[in-house]
Amino acid sequence: MTDILRTIEAPVNPNIPDLLPGDQVSVHVKIKEGNRERIQEFKGIVLYTHNNGTNSTFTVRRVASNGIGVERTFLTRSPRIDKVVVERHSKVRRGRLYFLRDRSGKGARLKQKF
Repeated sequence: MTDILRTIEAPVNPNIPDLLPGDQVSVHVKIKEGNRERIQEFKGIVLYTHNNGTNSTFTVRRVASNGIGVERTFLTRSPRIDKVVVERHSKVRRGRLYFLRDRSGKGARLKQKF
């Protein structure tokens, strides 16, 4: 039975490093428009990760124009993700950073981990 499940299971994407909440990342995603394919970059802070085997996800939040927050959830094993670059690690004391949704400006900053 486990052999059957392993054959169906999506392969691990080698371009995604281990992510932790508070990491500032740049996610390069393949976008298909008509018959063209391009890579779009999504920069932000990792709010949380879900580690559920094949269904593992991570959510990235960034502040777009006019101070509007945008959150996007990515599948960890997705072939659509070209690469993930960790730009900075931040010092956080919790696993889910939902409190960043209510904050803006200086209040939304995180201290860098050295």
